[in-house]
Order: sequence, then C-alpha cells, then structure tokens
Amino acid sequence: MINSNAFDYINVMGKAADASWIRNEAISNNIANADTPNYKRQDVNFEDELHRALKNSRYEAMDSKVRHLRVNELNPRTYTDYDGFSYRVDGNNVDIDTENVMLATNQIKYEGIMNSVSAEFKNLQSVMK
Repeated sequence: MINSNAFDYINVMGKAADASWIRNEAISNNIANADTPNYKRQDVNFEDELHRALKNSRYEAMDSKVRHLRVNELNPRTYTDYDGFSYRVDGNNVDIDTENVMLATNQIKYEGIMNSVSAEFKNLQSVMK
C-alpha cells in the first residue's frame, strides 16, 4: 500500500476489493459444495469491520475518518455459517438460488469498487497535469 494521504481512499477501496474477491471465492466454494453432506456455507465479513472502524470517529468528516483509518487492521474475515437453517436431511445449509444471487451481487459490487479506484487514479492524474 502507498503511504500518502493522496491515496487514502484508494487504499480503503483496495481492501474492499480484496474482501469482495475473497467473498467471490467463498460463494463459489458454497456453490461447488451445494450437494456435499454436512457442508456449511461460508461468507466474508468486511463491511461490519469497516463500519466499526469508521464509526469510532463519528463526529469527523469522511475525509478525516478515512485519513485516520488504520488500513492494515482492516482484514476480511471468512466465517462458517453454522447458524444457517438447513432444511435438508444431510445437514447442508447451502441454498443454491441464494448463493447465485449473492454471487451476482458481489460481482457488481466488485466492478463498482474497481471503477471507483480507476476514477480516483484519473482524478490524481488530472491533478498532476
């Protein structure tokens, strides 16, 4: 990561893109194991961690919050959903339709993040001209 205030948003978006990529892998793994007995679905928790980190300084402007954010401490966490309901006798809690919707949603989110990163670099490039 680049250690400059000019790249604060880019660094946070990079972490978000990493989380989205890891979530994509988890969802793909869930889909691949939809028929595996006793398999429990996995997901990635990043948004809650980011929200908690930004909420610690709730009376600051967003630029200031992002500037003071410890990006190295923002790490996406993969977790296993043991609490998910299983309507199947084999104990698997993957709903293939839900996973497909989550995969499509995550892909759109990833594209949005990457477009935002690209736009930030274009802004920096125009400032440097």
